[in-house]
Amino acid sequence: MDIRQKIQRLLAAPDYHPLRDAEIAQRLRLTPAERRDYRRVLAELLATGAIVRVRHDRFVLPQEADLVIGRISFNEKGFAFVIPEKGDQDIYIAEADTAVAFHGDKVVVRLHRDRRAAADKPAGRVIRILERAHETFVGTLQKSRQFHYVVPDDPRLIHDLYTRPARGAQVGDKVVVKLADWTNRHINPEGTIVEVLGRAAAPGVDILAIIRQHHLPTAFPGPVLAEVARLPDTLSPDGRLDLRSQPIITIDPDDAKDFDDAVHVEELPEGGWRLGVHIADVSHYIAPGSALDREARARGNSVYLVDRVLPMLPEKLSNGLCSLRPREDRYTVSCLIEFTPALTIRKTTFARSLIHSRHRLTYREALQRLEGAAPAEPLTRELRTMWKLADKLRRQRFAQGALDLDFPEVKVRLDKAGRPTHIEKHANDISHQLIEEFMLLANEAVARHFCHRQVPGLFRIHEDPDLGKLRDFRAYAQTFGYKVGDVTHRGELQKLLAAVRHRPEEYAINLALLRSLKQARYSAKPVGHYGLAKKYYTHFTSPIRRYADLVVHRTLLATLTGNRQSAIGNRQSDSLPELEKLALHISQTERTAAQAEQESVELKKLEYFQQQLRTGKRTVFDAVVCGVRNFGFFVELPDNFVQGLVHISTVADDFYHHDPKGERLVGKRTRRIIQIGDRLKVAVERVDIFKRQIDFRVAQ
Repeated sequence: MDIRQKIQRLLAAPDYHPLRDAEIAQRLRLTPAERRDYRRVLAELLATGAIVRVRHDRFVLPQEADLVIGRISFNEKGFAFVIPEKGDQDIYIAEADTAVAFHGDKVVVRLHRDRRAAADKPAGRVIRILERAHETFVGTLQKSRQFHYVVPDDPRLIHDLYTRPARGAQVGDKVVVKLADWTNRHINPEGTIVEVLGRAAAPGVDILAIIRQHHLPTAFPGPVLAEVARLPDTLSPDGRLDLRSQPIITIDPDDAKDFDDAVHVEELPEGGWRLGVHIADVSHYIAPGSALDREARARGNSVYLVDRVLPMLPEKLSNGLCSLRPREDRYTVSCLIEFTPALTIRKTTFARSLIHSRHRLTYREALQRLEGAAPAEPLTRELRTMWKLADKLRRQRFAQGALDLDFPEVKVRLDKAGRPTHIEKHANDISHQLIEEFMLLANEAVARHFCHRQVPGLFRIHEDPDLGKLRDFRAYAQTFGYKVGDVTHRGELQKLLAAVRHRPEEYAINLALLRSLKQARYSAKPVGHYGLAKKYYTHFTSPIRRYADLVVHRTLLATLTGNRQSAIGNRQSDSLPELEKLALHISQTERTAAQAEQESVELKKLEYFQQQLRTGKRTVFDAVVCGVRNFGFFVELPDNFVQGLVHISTVADDFYHHDPKGERLVGKRTRRIIQIGDRLKVAVERVDIFKRQIDFRVAQ
């Protein structure tokens, strides 16, 4: 037992009462070597929150003093919640009790009663900052009469930072500011400008600000690039399943540059099918614990911004050696599944393989072949055989309770200067569904393989939803006029999703349901996936852009070879605590990437509408009412998934009063009703890039 364990064991003992550090050392009867390390280990335990200091410099475990360790998440209005590290209920923190915390900081909270918290929610007060989430913030430099200050771009950073202007920085510039020590909530925080990004309206500055705000890396360190440069370009079939004779293809978006999955399907002579899902063997090139591996782990995933990709792996790997480019041999890890005619899985095989992709199809090209004339050529016939199987798998999946949350992709096209030219909506058509079904099946097969062999691994989980949130969603869906049953039963949710399909309110209702569900995340515990209705699920199919998949590949290959080398690079065998720590990290990097990606798209959408105001060419859009308040109503544009407010003052045909019970506005003279679900025409009225808001007016 090491000194760290001895300290924690003493503090957890039933008869322990709070002791000072010297008293703890005396009680432990430390050896001379342990005494030399004692104060360092004690400081580390304090810094991580494993133990806490209470009155009179005595030490206890957090739970013994009604203390909780967690990350604080602010609301724009100033209050916050602390998400405990050990997965307990979130803790409400009133604005006055947030002390000197910033959004994302690791904090110590003392629990107490607070009437502002919900009856079933614990409340607390921040008493210590254990770790700042970040040292730097991005914002706009402003000036009052006497002081310069930076207004953070992130509205959850509720404090302006006072600063001195840096050389070359002007009021209105986007800047990066480094926080100074802040210990008193009653004095504004201060900082130093460490980077001037440029004028807020200058080309490229908006996306660069998002990159800096989310602390996303834009370059690879020297040791990583040196490792990549030493990687060989030659391939050999030795020891691999040679599948180069199979009719394997890739199907990806038009603008894809890295191809990490390829597929083929055979109809078997005795009936049934054999599906091959072939995934880039990134693990062949990246050894656990190497510089490449450490960098990929730190990044967690690639980030796909509106105008660029920040890849998890250097280009030689992501767009070269690992990318399953057409008519080139590539190393892969294959999942081969045989089905009976009734779709029962007869056999599943995993292997390290070598493939030669015959064709690189875009989704658009694949759709044309699937929906075109009679299949005259081999590639079209192969595609239709694939869809025949994928369609059956898709129907089977929904029959088993999966939720069909169809979210078409929206892409903002930019010119060379980074200005938006148009907004495109890409539907989730059968070409996308074909690939989706095969990837889902392969992910499930790998997770099942781990669980049946009781192998520790990383899983993709989606826990059951909170019943209260589901009931709130039901009430929201009913405001659109739908009859909704007991949504705690999957069948009722499936009926509702089917009823709204292709309706103007489809996106609003699907989004509301998604927000009522818990976030999918990574875990070392295979608790299943609610949305997909799968007992076993992981991520296996995208190791070029997700570190989780790379770890899953290593674990899978270890089960095939008996090699006990660690999948995560720091243990001889991967323990559950280490895997859970990794799962927490990559879940966070995934959320950060998703937020940055969404912000970049939303920013360019706003810029697109702002350009309409400048040119005076205001397009009239179809809209659906998705929320009603006393000051106006919110609308959704189904064609590009933009939300905005129509303020009551701009509706000129009557004076309206708010009926909160009916969630509607009623005209005093005309008795016209505006309520959720109504369809109307709108035009842009105002765009506020800084607040990320857009206002519309009803088009006459």
